[in-house]
Amino acid sequence: MKNVFNVAILAFLSVAIFSCSDDDSDSDPDNDPQGTSQISVRMVDAPGDYEAVFVEVEDVVVKYNDSEEEVSIGAVNTGVYDLLELTGGVSVLLVDDEVPAGNLSQIRLILGDDNTVVIDGETFPLNTPSAQQSGLKINVNETLENGVLYEFVLDFDVDASVVARGDGGYNLKPVIRATTVAETGAISGTVLPLGVQTLVTATNGLVTISSYTDASGTYVLSGVPEGTYDLTFEADADLDIPPITLPDVDVTVGNVTTVETIEFILE
Repeated sequence: MKNVFNVAILAFLSVAIFSCSDDDSDSDPDNDPQGTSQISVRMVDAPGDYEAVFVEVEDVVVKYNDSEEEVSIGAVNTGVYDLLELTGGVSVLLVDDEVPAGNLSQIRLILGDDNTVVIDGETFPLNTPSAQQSGLKINVNETLENGVLYEFVLDFDVDASVVARGDGGYNLKPVIRATTVAETGAISGTVLPLGVQTLVTATNGLVTISSYTDASGTYVLSGVPEGTYDLTFEADADLDIPPITLPDVDVTVGNVTTVETIEFILE
């Protein structure tokens, strides 16, 4: 029995209240100069004149402009999906994980062999041309900012993707349109003097997001919904330093808000 998953858009990232752990395991900027972005990839479909069109998804990988190597996004929701079920606002979430920030050039959707089309109650195999057996390359050309959540929507055009052959069979030549939606923003900055581990918290009364500074005194608050926030900087409690508050920090979708340097006065 084919596994067909209809997954609604996940919205928890924009409403959840969360906090990072109390260690300083943030990425070392010397090893990770660009940071990371959170991306999700979901699949939808434009209606087609068939009873069902099943495609098998095996993997989703990405490629950057400055590298020939491909990067795995993370655990993929593999399975066989009926594209005609993914209409009217219904989508399937293929993957949701962190990738390096940077200039993303392509998403490669890797399909398996279990692809079929149902016409008048009869199921026909969908043969994939050899040129696409290594995976369907989808150009996106998107700059991913550190700490920002991006949602990529892969819209299958079923009518254009299913091609009838002269012998009565059918080929699958996927035609996919990719769109990008930035869902959140981020806040970044620096705290001095170096060596003072600081808890940085952004809150607007509904959402609270925290992170610690790293060894270079920098921090990034990731996945921040659009809005105005108060930032609180709390140094290591052993230092007995009063916290510092920076009010009215504006965050917009798809952008990183860099705030002024905060400096504690040590006596």
